[in-house]
Amino acid sequence: MKHRVFYSFHYEPDNWRAGTIRNIGVVEGNPPATDNDWEEITKGGESAIKNWIDRQMHGRSCVVVLVGTNTAGRKWIDYEIRKAWSDGKGVVGIHVHGLKDRDGQVSKPGKNPFDHLSIGAVKCYNPSGSTSQDRYAWIKKHLEAAIEEAIRIRKDS
Repeated sequence: MKHRVFYSFHYEPDNWRAGTIRNIGVVEGNPPATDNDWEEITKGGESAIKNWIDRQMHGRSCVVVLVGTNTAGRKWIDYEIRKAWSDGKGVVGIHVHGLKDRDGQVSKPGKNPFDHLSIGAVKCYNPSGSTSQDRYAWIKKHLEAAIEEAIRIRKDS
């Protein structure tokens, strides 16, 4: 069963990686906001940002946090994680530091964004492989099962 998910990630450094993961096509993800869309949303202040996030999360069964170098502790990432948890959605993390960006660069590993939040059990996966292609292949193979497990964990908590 193809689940509808919300992808949460640090936009500037990881939007290319997120787009590539969306294009794997294993799950139906939320449409990405363009730079112009995000500028318009942020002009409305915090309530506009929260409303946009809330609308994007509506009807999603799981939030997939794509964990980059500086994802942990970001205000809106934390909001998305807490909101997903309070709404009863599955939550799972996937590290993306070994994946290439549009310039062919990989980034340093980031901290687990769930470590400092007081929510239940959330798994955060570090895809195996020595190359970016290996890691994308791992995500393609395991993403759907990770989402299923996150939804099951949330229902059981």
